[in-house]
Amino acid sequence: MKTPSTQKLRARVRKIQKILDKMFPNATTALRFKNPFQLLVATMLSAQCTDTLVNRITETLFKKYKTPGDFANAKPLQLQKDIYPVTFYRNKAKSLKAASRILLGKFRGKVPKEMEELLVLPGVARKTANVVLGHAYKIPSGIVVDTHVKRVARRLGLTKNIDPKKIEQDLMKIVPRKNWIKFSDQLIWFGRKICTARTNKCGETEMAKYCLDL
Repeated sequence: MKTPSTQKLRARVRKIQKILDKMFPNATTALRFKNPFQLLVATMLSAQCTDTLVNRITETLFKKYKTPGDFANAKPLQLQKDIYPVTFYRNKAKSLKAASRILLGKFRGKVPKEMEELLVLPGVARKTANVVLGHAYKIPSGIVVDTHVKRVARRLGLTKNIDPKKIEQDLMKIVPRKNWIKFSDQLIWFGRKICTARTNKCGETEMAKYCLDL
């Protein structure tokens, strides 16, 4: 099957965007945070874990650990206990402490606004960095590709790749930069509510004409 041209895919995205704007006009991250550092922590905890669970944990966690210094000075076993319900809690506790130390030593305790600087933090890859830059600083640095975006983008014919990095590059070529943050959030909510891993309800929406799995 011939791959659609970039021009055709951009036109397809515009039509899909209009539908998403109707369905999820106010889509944003489900993670709860009050500042960039809290969002960084929450996003690091959310890897292979639901946002609902992370929000439940951070509600208490952020009352106990309020600054990078609090995390950097936390006793490893105690921090592990405080985030125990999340997946890979031991590794995440280690990354939180290490990242907090770097923030203190290299960035004066502030979460940087540059992708390259965020990527030096342990436990932070492009997905996490994109979430932080997009929602804490409103900087469209890229497109967040989680399991929902990966599934929905393929079903809507926007990419044929399965590697998140390649999917992100594909989407960045066809989605206007100004829409990168919103488009990703909308795809995530569409994947949670409509195009789930178990059930595809696209047939009940205007998106049916663009879904390749119906």
